[in-house]
Amino acid sequence: MQKKRASADELIALILEGIEEVKGQEINLLDLRDIENTVCDYFIICNGTSNTHVNAIVGSIQKTVSKAIHDKPWHVEGEDNAEWVLMDYVNVVVHVFQKHIREFYDIEGLWGDAKVTLIDSSINQTLK
Repeated sequence: MQKKRASADELIALILEGIEEVKGQEINLLDLRDIENTVCDYFIICNGTSNTHVNAIVGSIQKTVSKAIHDKPWHVEGEDNAEWVLMDYVNVVVHVFQKHIREFYDIEGLWGDAKVTLIDSSINQTLK
C-alpha cells in the first residue's frame, strides 16, 4: 500500500506546532510559490535563544512531524554549531537561527518578493 504524502498545509501546521512546543521565537512563513526558480514552495523561519534552544526546536519539529505523518527531513544541515540549522522537507524548508545570525543573513530581506506571514501564536503571545 502506497503511503499518502502529507499536504504542504499539513506539514506546515506540524512544523509550526513543533516550533511552538519549545517556544521558538519570531516565526515567519514565506510563500515562495509566485517567485520563479525557487527551490521549494515555502520557507519557515524562526529563532531560538541559544544553540541549546535551536537544537531543541529542531528536535521538536522532527519529533512532531515524524509522530504525526511518519516523515523526516530529506536533509538537515548546521546541527553541529546550532547557529543556523536548515531542515529540508523538499517543498518546505525550515530555517532555525540564533537571533544574531538571523539578523546577519536576513533571509526575509533576500526573499523580499515572497509573501510573508508572521505566525502569531498564543504561546508566543504569552512571552511578549
